Amino acid sequence: MSETPASMETAEAEPVATAAPAAPAAKRRPVRKPSRPDAVLAAAVDAARNGLLEVAGEHEVGEHVGAFPDAERLVTHRFAAHVPGYEGWHWFATLARVPRSKDATVCEVGLLPSENALLAPDWVPWSERVRPEDTAEEDSAAPKAVTPEDATPEDATSEDAARVPEADVAETDAEAAPGGESPVA
Repeated sequence: MSETPASMETAEAEPVATAAPAAPAAKRRPVRKPSRPDAVLAAAVDAARNGLLEVAGEHEVGEHVGAFPDAERLVTHRFAAHVPGYEGWHWFATLARVPRSKDATVCEVGLLPSENALLAPDWVPWSERVRPEDTAEEDSAAPKAVTPEDATPEDATSEDAARVPEADVAETDAEAAPGGESPVA
């Protein structure tokens, strides 16, 4: 069979699909947070306290508050913090373990605020903190600059009156120099 020119145009215009259609992507199961902490990690309170004692003093780490599950084989222990300025905060130590292991590993330690913690207020940009009356007070409190035209004899101080112009000083030095020459060139 011979192809006609019209059929050749059609073949050139339509690309031939050689690759198989892509398979749909496998759906990933959402990671769910366990309702109960891992038994091995929940019992590792001493390991969590020892991890905290590497960064904090013994008197700063208080009583154990609880163990909270983060994921499978990942638990966060919280301890009361006795640190000045951090009232209501808790020390935390996050522990993990590999499957079928009984050894807990300290992953991270630090301070976290509790519900009763004293926190700094939310940061507000300077442009939103300044009110119009704040700048008006600065403008009225700034001293007015005195120009020479505005100066009056009352504005002159005793230091201004005692000051001698430089030309007068040069003349008095020239008179005092031997031969009447100025020492200043």
